[in-house]
Formats: sequence, structure tokens, C-alpha cells
Amino acid sequence: MMGWRYRAGLCMIGAFVLIWVTSAEITQKIFTEYRQPFALTYLWISLMVVYLPIAICRDLIYKLLDKKWIKEIIGINNLSNSLAGINEPDNDPEIALKSYLMTEMSLTETEAGQPLLFRNQEDENHVLENRHELGLWEVIKCSLFLAPVWFITEYLSNSALAYTSVASTTVLTSTSGLFTLLFGALIGGESVNTAKIAAVLISMAGVAMTTFGKTWAPDEIFSVAETRRHSITGDIFGLLSAVFYGLFTVLLKRSAGSEGDKVDVQKFFGYIGLFTLFGLWWLAWPLNALGIEPELKLPSSASITEIIVLNGFVGSVLSDYLWALSVVWTTPLVATLGMSLTIPIAMVADMLVHKRHYSFIYILGCIQVFAGFVIANISDRFSCKRR
Repeated sequence: MMGWRYRAGLCMIGAFVLIWVTSAEITQKIFTEYRQPFALTYLWISLMVVYLPIAICRDLIYKLLDKKWIKEIIGINNLSNSLAGINEPDNDPEIALKSYLMTEMSLTETEAGQPLLFRNQEDENHVLENRHELGLWEVIKCSLFLAPVWFITEYLSNSALAYTSVASTTVLTSTSGLFTLLFGALIGGESVNTAKIAAVLISMAGVAMTTFGKTWAPDEIFSVAETRRHSITGDIFGLLSAVFYGLFTVLLKRSAGSEGDKVDVQKFFGYIGLFTLFGLWWLAWPLNALGIEPELKLPSSASITEIIVLNGFVGSVLSDYLWALSVVWTTPLVATLGMSLTIPIAMVADMLVHKRHYSFIYILGCIQVFAGFVIANISDRFSCKRR
């Protein structure tokens, strides 16, 4: 039976998918006026620093409303009320004490012999979670280590959106599940079986079909040759983004623990935003010198600036937080499988917004990518049942 964390993680995957596709469409609109992938990536990741004051306020509230202290007061009152019957002539002291113990502890045969510190399994799990949670310095070190990986991932994803359609970007980004399996086997202790290998081959064949499949829109601003060149460039960025998505997912899950209880995700992403803000701004100059990025400049209008900031808070700060929680509360494979749900949604969005058309080969490739993720997910679930 799925726990509440797992069910909540699935809901967050659904919310992330809808927000991501909407944000990707807005990002492509922004690129028509402000084609600066690095500047957008730097700003949007830096905005995650807002999670630090949120986490500090949350911790202060938790200290003021300490649940353990409240439970201790309630427990003392219950014990006093139960033992009060000892002084009454009609009550037997032994019966009153036994009644309290049976009511409050409710021990089963399997719990007999265990310490009476926990009233139920939920309390015990709560204490164990606190015991295994990473300290502040450990969270800071994890954030410092993973901040460059996350920046590269988001930069490649935004660069892909600058050169190709949202649908193509989502297809390629969704292959991160395959790289999650690979990195999971190498550094995360995940098993690799025949079904997962078949899923990799099917999905990669689908990626190849979407790369060579035709897609066009009546509002194209490039010629056929330019469109093909831009599409291939975007596909390369999208595939590289998928590689780093898979790496980051495995490393994040490894830091968070199997139950996702070792790391505070708000503080984790808050420090990633902080390290990006003060540590990665200088990359704009070497990227421009290499010809990868245009010369850094500010948006041309206040309206574009407002859209950029709003899209950053919703499409990056909020959606990335939901995605990270889905990773630590479910499994890396399930979370990356959820990303493949962006494929049909993005395709429909491109059809409605850009009147884009897709060839049969492209659509069949999308189906194969999604089928590969389904096979990998089913294999993972059966492996968990056998264990």
C-alpha cells in the first residue's frame, strides 16, 4: 500500500507537468523578444534563494508549536486523569493503571518487547526521520556540489527551447529516465534487467524518429534548411539536458535517502539559488567569447521583464520544487517517467498555439518514447515487489 508521501509525490508530478509545459510555451514567446538562455537560466535559478527565508520562518514556527511538547502535556494530563480513579473507593488501582496502559500504548504482539518510547509506528517513524536528517552543513555541501549540475541541466533545457519546438524538447528531455537507469546502476545501486534494456532501446529508437520526423508550422521564420539546422541544434541541447537531468535525479535521491527524509528540499534548493547567484554570474563572458551566447543585455521593455520574473517564480521556483519533492518522495524512475507525460501535452499545446503539424514518423517516435518509459516503470515496480 502506497504511503501518503508516495501519493503526494504522484500529485506533484501531475502539477509539475502542467506547469512545465505552460512555462515552456511562455519561454519560447520570451525568446522572440529576448534571446538570452544564460540570463534567463541564471535569474530563474537564483530566484530559488527565496526558499531560505521561507525555511527559516518555517523552522521558527515549528519551534513555537513544538508537537512533542504538546504531546507530553497531553500525555501527563491523560495519566493524571487515569490515575485519579485510584483515590476513588469504587475503583481498583490496578484496574485503573492497566486501563491507562492499554488505552495509550495499545501494544500488539509484534510490538511486545520494544521500548515504550513510541505510542505508535507513526511516532517512531517521525523520530527516525529526525534522527537521519542531514545537518545544515551537510545540506550546504550537497547544494554546493549539485548547484553546477542543476545549472547546466536548466541551461541546456532553455537553450533547447530557443532552437526547437516545445514538443521536441519534451521528448528529448523525457529520455532522462533512461540516463537515470544508467546512472542509478553505476552510482545509485539500481538493478538493470532485460526489461529495462528493452525500454532503453525502444525509447532511443523513438528519439531517433522524432529527430528525423518532420514538423512544421505556418508561422516559421526560417527557411527549410535553417529550420533543420536549428532543430538539430535544439535536439543536441535537449539530449544533453536529459543526460544531466538523469545525473542530478540520481544524486538528489542518493542525498535524500530511500524514503526522502534526509534532506530539507526547501533549504537544499535555497542554497542552490544562493550559490548560483554569487558563484556562476561570470559564466556569461566565456560563453559569449566562445560564440555560444549573445552579448549580455537587459530586456527591452518592462512588460518583458515582468513576464520573465513571473515565469521564473512559477515555471522554475515552484515547478522545480514540486519536481524535486516528487523525486525524493517517489523514486527517480517514477519521477522521470512523469516527465514523459509532457510529450502529449506539449504536442497538443504546439498544435493549438503555433498551429504546428507533425508527420506520422514523429508521432510514432513519441509513442515509442512513452512506451519505453512505461516498460521501465513496470519493470521497476515488479522488482520492488520481488524484494
